[in-house]
Amino acid sequence: MNILVLGTGGREHALAWACAKDDQVNTVFVAKGNAGTAQESKLQNIDLDITNHQKVIEFCQNNAVAFVLVGPEAPLVAGIVDDLRHANIQVWGPTQYCAQLEGSKSFAKSFMKQHGIPTAFYEVFGDAKKAKDYVKEQGTPIVIKADGLAAGKGVVVAMTQSDAFAAIDDMLSDNKFGDAGSRVVIEQFLIGEEASFICMIDGDNILPMATSQDHKRIFEGDTGANTGGMGAYSPAPVVTQVVHDKVVSRVIRPVVDAMKANGTPYTGFLYAGLMIDDNGDPQVIEFNCRFGDPETQPIMMRLKSSLVELIQAGLAGNLPSEAKWSDQVALGIVLASRGYPESSSKGDVITGSGTTDSNIKVFHAGTKQVGDDVVTDGGRVLCITALADDIAQAQATALNTIKGISFDGMQYRRDIGWRAITR
Repeated sequence: MNILVLGTGGREHALAWACAKDDQVNTVFVAKGNAGTAQESKLQNIDLDITNHQKVIEFCQNNAVAFVLVGPEAPLVAGIVDDLRHANIQVWGPTQYCAQLEGSKSFAKSFMKQHGIPTAFYEVFGDAKKAKDYVKEQGTPIVIKADGLAAGKGVVVAMTQSDAFAAIDDMLSDNKFGDAGSRVVIEQFLIGEEASFICMIDGDNILPMATSQDHKRIFEGDTGANTGGMGAYSPAPVVTQVVHDKVVSRVIRPVVDAMKANGTPYTGFLYAGLMIDDNGDPQVIEFNCRFGDPETQPIMMRLKSSLVELIQAGLAGNLPSEAKWSDQVALGIVLASRGYPESSSKGDVITGSGTTDSNIKVFHAGTKQVGDDVVTDGGRVLCITALADDIAQAQATALNTIKGISFDGMQYRRDIGWRAITR
């Protein structure tokens, strides 16, 4: 069997690596992949423009691709699932309609309000003055979000009115996020502990993945600018069995039932970014229509079931209710390039990124091969992921591994997993 994974990041490296572990898989093609996927056994990078859906279809037809696994959000929002299905190619991911849950914050908030899914109160604005007036009325702290896709960076938690106004100006007046910021969603600042709840859904059946928690902020102590994610760990202790059951019944099941009733069944991964309050009640911060990054890396390290078999079951509409997981803890620390998240330094040579320890995996993200060198090629460069008996040991193992890796301007957080360690 051949599989095609679309994407270039750490998430795609982890998903492709997990697929390649299945004995029935011959080749996992990755478009376009990175230096890490280029080095993996059974993985093959291909220079394929994933925005050209016809080219993707032709590649699948010419290379006996059993199914396509879509990694990033942009192709989903662009409707690649719809086009592949129309060409009778099996694909794991939500349709363009369903992908609006991530592609449009205003669509997602309206959907949640309509179907009674707990979330922060909000308003949507296209006019900067009206947005600022609303901030004055509500007070701070408050959250400003670009309506469309912004690579995980279009969210500002404004602690002061001046911060909120600056974010509104960036998005609406200065067009910092292009079309994604043509409207802003301004919403209530939620208090609690964040967690990532990712599921596989086949239109009706729900298979929760292992719980996880990521660290969005660039600096230690969860301070500084929002990023795509500076590290993650699994499981997330805040998601107790009681919380888990609340999330499934109050958040995930309503999405599945509403999409099915609408005639647009949800298939693929669904990621609910949650805030869990002191009573263990979840509220949705955001929906993503794909696996999280960097949550994928530690979750795939813990997965003992075959990802390929789970996807095949999902495509057949027969998802099991549970998967098999390692009892160990996994933690990943992102190594980012100089300037991230505002910019990224590219072309810096990376040294020492190899390891032979089966409990440690170096997942590549923004990397590429140039001659004999592996160099940086994006903001988030590597995710050093360790499997251990407890969270503190996993953190220590990852940090120790990082000591042997270097590139000019490398930055990372040393406190990934601190909430779980504190518990």
